Amino acid sequence: MLELKDVHTYYGNIHALKGISLKVDEGEIVCLIGSNGAGKTTTLRTIQGLIRPRSGSVKLNGEELTSVPAHLITSKGLSQSPEGRLIFPRMTVLENLEMGAFTRNDKDGIQRDLERVFVTFPRLKERTSQNGGTLSGGEQQMLAIGRALMANPRVLLLDEPSMGLAPILVEQIFEIIGTLNKQGTTILLVEQNARMALSISHRGYVLQTGQIRLQGPAVKLRDDEEVRKTYLGEH
Repeated sequence: MLELKDVHTYYGNIHALKGISLKVDEGEIVCLIGSNGAGKTTTLRTIQGLIRPRSGSVKLNGEELTSVPAHLITSKGLSQSPEGRLIFPRMTVLENLEMGAFTRNDKDGIQRDLERVFVTFPRLKERTSQNGGTLSGGEQQMLAIGRALMANPRVLLLDEPSMGLAPILVEQIFEIIGTLNKQGTTILLVEQNARMALSISHRGYVLQTGQIRLQGPAVKLRDDEEVRKTYLGEH
């Protein structure tokens, strides 16, 4: 569904992505792991059109996205829950979710997806009229994922969904990600918590200073000595 080929992305003169190639097939969870500054978030921002690659190709279902404006990419089937959540703090939970459907005009479909979000995140249904900024960190993460789902994406991009959450909430968020995938959502997951990411993913890529260092089935990456030492804290 999603394919990057030889993508080079720059911040000014800084060469952030150095020939990234990866793919996400329909129905998969694919994770990107790596240390801070490896290029994980830059990869997602490049896919979403927030940064333009200097060269290379980004395709969704065979359609080239590198020249498509960022606001139109969402309507083509890519939606992101960003790092740091970035919900609208002064808007209610319901208004935040409605913003996720901003590019849509199918009222029945929007209502159906709103119900789906409330089934997936019952806490949000209890707090529809509460301002987003007054929610706990875990609830804000649920809201950010719910808002991304309201775009009815073919591919859901998740950027550091466990960041700043207590361990019990991390497990809950990853259970929800697994459920969304079982319901048919294809997911590209960027995650600092490599152990959790690999436990839930079908395949993975290890990024290091803007390049893919390793790739393969998540089970094999979990058993790789370099991954275990560097990212899983095993010696």
